[in-house]
Amino acid sequence: MNWKIKMMEDQTGKVVIITGSNTGIGYHMAYMLASKGAYVVMACRNLEKASDSRKKILKDFPKANIKLYQLDLADLDNIRYFAKKFINENDRLDVLINNAGVMIPPYSKTKNNFELQFGTNHLGHFALTGLLLPLLEKNDNGRIITVSSIAHNPGIIDFNDLNSEKKKYSKWGSYSQSKISNLCFAIELDRRLKAGGFSTISLASHPGYSNTELQRYSILWRILNVFFAISAKKGSEATLFAATNQKATEYIYWGPTGIIEMRGRTGKAKINKKAQDKETAKRLWSISEEMTGIKFLS
Repeated sequence: MNWKIKMMEDQTGKVVIITGSNTGIGYHMAYMLASKGAYVVMACRNLEKASDSRKKILKDFPKANIKLYQLDLADLDNIRYFAKKFINENDRLDVLINNAGVMIPPYSKTKNNFELQFGTNHLGHFALTGLLLPLLEKNDNGRIITVSSIAHNPGIIDFNDLNSEKKKYSKWGSYSQSKISNLCFAIELDRRLKAGGFSTISLASHPGYSNTELQRYSILWRILNVFFAISAKKGSEATLFAATNQKATEYIYWGPTGIIEMRGRTGKAKINKKAQDKETAKRLWSISEEMTGIKFLS
């Protein structure tokens, strides 16, 4: 397949939420969707940075329809507040892009005492999706795109120690756990939506090896970015395809398809067998409901 961002169709009339859209691949998603006429909601933790990003988009597209909402995926109360506020102020939602994330930070926890990467990257988006699904269902063919990573491949979901409290903390191990959880969630969500006769579609994507602020905690990776990484704009391509193209519904996981899926044309990405295990996905779903207190499609 040779789909490129410039081939995106007009998105006028669509309402799109993008988490973590003030920087990196999320910013380029917001930029392109706004340029194509979508009403873009930038759901970001840092409103000051988001405001600067919004101004940059409006400089190129003065008539773009972009609104900022504060959203902290490391705080379940804030997620609930965001969802309630958005639903009260908007009568439709066409696309939810679960993009925000943290990558290999020092050990820390969310406001709800979850390990930061698992709590933010997976549990935060799990909760957000559950709260917004009723609004997505009001419109036919709503889409939920959850951004995973090629780092899902070595990922292991340690159900006995999801918050990394019983073993020595591995930044990369916890990141990979969060990314395989993202993919397991997207696949299980798709199963449950179809089984329940819902019109909303769940897909997943990954950005390859993109040069973004996610690598800010690693000096080595910031150096490697200069020589090996693709641009954040290119990294946004697979997610934009999944969010907008009708052909994307033919498969569940999209990303660059070149060497080790680090770069290359957007296409059908490989899914590790662990991410396809139904029993693992069911267990993750049940535990995610318990940890967040949010149940949907049960």
